[in-house]
Amino acid sequence: MQQAHLRDDSRLGAGAEVLPSRIQTRPSFSALASATVDQKTVQLGSLESPSLALLKHWSRPIGVLVALFLAIACTAQPLTPACGALAIAALMIARQVFGPLRLPDAGSELPRLMRLLLECGAWTALVLCLGLALGIDDLFHHNTMFFWFALTPVSLVLGDLLGARALGRARAAHERHIIIGANDVGVELARRISQHSGTGQFMGFFDFRSPDRLPEQTREQFAGRCKDVAAFVQRHAVDAIYIALPMSNAPRIEMMLHEFRDTTASIYFVPDILAFDLVQARCAEIHGIPMLAICDTPFHGMNAVRKRAMDIVLSSTALLIAWPLMLLIAVAIKCTSPGPVLFKQRRYGLHGEEILVYKFRTMTVCEDGAVVVQAMPRDRRVTGIGSVLRRTSLDELPQLFNVLHGKMSFVGPRPHAVAHNELYRKLISGYMIRHKVRPGMTGWAQVHGLRGETRAIEQMRQRVEFDLDYLRNWSLMLDLKILLKTVGIVFLHGKAY
Repeated sequence: MQQAHLRDDSRLGAGAEVLPSRIQTRPSFSALASATVDQKTVQLGSLESPSLALLKHWSRPIGVLVALFLAIACTAQPLTPACGALAIAALMIARQVFGPLRLPDAGSELPRLMRLLLECGAWTALVLCLGLALGIDDLFHHNTMFFWFALTPVSLVLGDLLGARALGRARAAHERHIIIGANDVGVELARRISQHSGTGQFMGFFDFRSPDRLPEQTREQFAGRCKDVAAFVQRHAVDAIYIALPMSNAPRIEMMLHEFRDTTASIYFVPDILAFDLVQARCAEIHGIPMLAICDTPFHGMNAVRKRAMDIVLSSTALLIAWPLMLLIAVAIKCTSPGPVLFKQRRYGLHGEEILVYKFRTMTVCEDGAVVVQAMPRDRRVTGIGSVLRRTSLDELPQLFNVLHGKMSFVGPRPHAVAHNELYRKLISGYMIRHKVRPGMTGWAQVHGLRGETRAIEQMRQRVEFDLDYLRNWSLMLDLKILLKTVGIVFLHGKAY
């Protein structure tokens, strides 16, 4: 039996360590098992210290209070119980409205300032609404409220500058930590810990391999082989251990976890999900069972609510404004060519389900079969009024009903005919991922000039890349940016026929 184990271990290479047979034959990760699986839970949280958490989440609400008391002092407003009640209410509202303080990155100062001012405007509107509802005007001088609202942005900007410096010092913790796994993930983890959590005291990399087999950037910080890591942790009083080994090393990880039970170090497992193509990667949990989302939609929870609310408001407003124009277009189509006013075509929507997309008819044909021929320059099928509608994208206006109905969105990957989908899903890897969100009237690819006919597969591949980039980086600000760009280029673009 022992010889069989030795033969198996020889496949691991000359630098591999022979594991005890009791570890190899035992189910993985049983070393720390002291309860059944149904008794174990994992919670999502952060590694911040209490002082760091207070600084991040309460520095801006405190800035609001500082502005209030400065306004009271400047206007000689007497301190009354009403002032205390207002201060508490403003503090609670500010805690919900303002995002946490973050260390500034290169080139992020202007976006951070704009976001702070937008949050300040939202907070001011909420306080004013609360004041009108509760009759605060009767309790405070108008000058006090004016000074408060005027001083708050100044207080917040100055508070951010001071808070960022304090945050940088607070994050420079003196925690001693090591990383097990001198690989790409371990190197990137070390860089990010140094960048975003202060320098601390990095004690080095540990790995199963010898130094000559490690990446060059890790050799100078190589602290030892994994067989010596438990003794190193005890000898140097290491506070945190980050295990950045591939999941295929489960038996070896189990052996180390068993040895770490004799230490007081915190242990963190860092799975190598960066090796995959990530779309909206995030951590989640279902009643204590942790999950890592590799490919997901950005529209969960309040993000979905915000996206849908924006679609309803914009589509309703656009229909109220555009209905006279839509009526004129319908009459013009009916009078200039035989056939229906609206062109209905089956396309793929959310989760790849078929939907009917509406457009004003711009051709003499209404193709929706197994073969759909795209419009080309000087296409004889395009009618006179259709040519104008296609150049100005006015033929897309009926899709406002699709948006209002919830089948489409204002911004998202453009839907393609079912026949085209069935073709491209076989030719382009990741093509169907774009259907994890509702299709849009306009999209990230379209504002980069990728609209109209696609003569080569590479053109469609570029569209898909932009669509996936939109999924990875979605935000309401990105949607607004795309809408503004669409308005700016829709009448100047010449690629739709």
